[in-house]
Amino acid sequence: MSQQIRVGVIGAGVMGEALISALISSGVAANCVTISEKRADRQNELIALYGINSDDLQTNVTSADVVLLVVKPQDMAGVLDDIRDAINPQAVIVSFAAGKRIDFISARVQNPVIRVMPNTATIVGAGMAAISVGAGVSGVQREFVTKFLAATGTVIEVPEDLQDAVTATSGSGPAYFFRFVEAMVAGAQELGLSLEDATTLTNQTIIGAAKLLETSGKSATTLRENVTSPNGTTAAALHSFESSELSMIVAKAMKAARDRSQELA
Repeated sequence: MSQQIRVGVIGAGVMGEALISALISSGVAANCVTISEKRADRQNELIALYGINSDDLQTNVTSADVVLLVVKPQDMAGVLDDIRDAINPQAVIVSFAAGKRIDFISARVQNPVIRVMPNTATIVGAGMAAISVGAGVSGVQREFVTKFLAATGTVIEVPEDLQDAVTATSGSGPAYFFRFVEAMVAGAQELGLSLEDATTLTNQTIIGAAKLLETSGKSATTLRENVTSPNGTTAAALHSFESSELSMIVAKAMKAARDRSQELA
């Protein structure tokens, strides 16, 4: 699949823009990327920023070699109905809709499908994407998708029956992290720190800890143990977590996310 591959992007929200940026970063010519977006102001904004094209939905998918469906799960069926008779039969469909299975798409459109679960850090080039490859996807199509997604962060491939678990782990995971940060900031304020200082202390602590996890080569377990002196302050805090059954709370939350992903199928 050459550098001149034509990509149609359906949906140009925050994730759609991140994928446009990744396509261009991976070597796809801007004039080979075409968006279909209902909001004229948003469409014009992205054209000005990236030098890409725009077109109506049917015309876009007729000429595209790769079609990125960056739409809400509840909108997927309608979009597929709209493109069914117009889409290039040689195109690969790449779906970013949470919960929607490959067979849901294949039942409506005959093209090969790759299902992707990205996460919000995609917009800063530090995302986590898991792909599942449907029947009929060529090696060249698979390589193209993997390569351009690598420009958004890290990419792994999983069997599709694990996509709901991926959603519960990395797809929804950033929100768990943000909620924990909120709780730490609130806890610091209760201890007397100002909102500004509590936010600075918490944010940098979390950023530094993540950097250690990324660069040290050590597991989270080892790093936690290294910071925890017997009968010290950290041990007291961790004991409180365990008394509140933190692992069970997290597992229960992730199961809820997994179950909701299954309901969206």
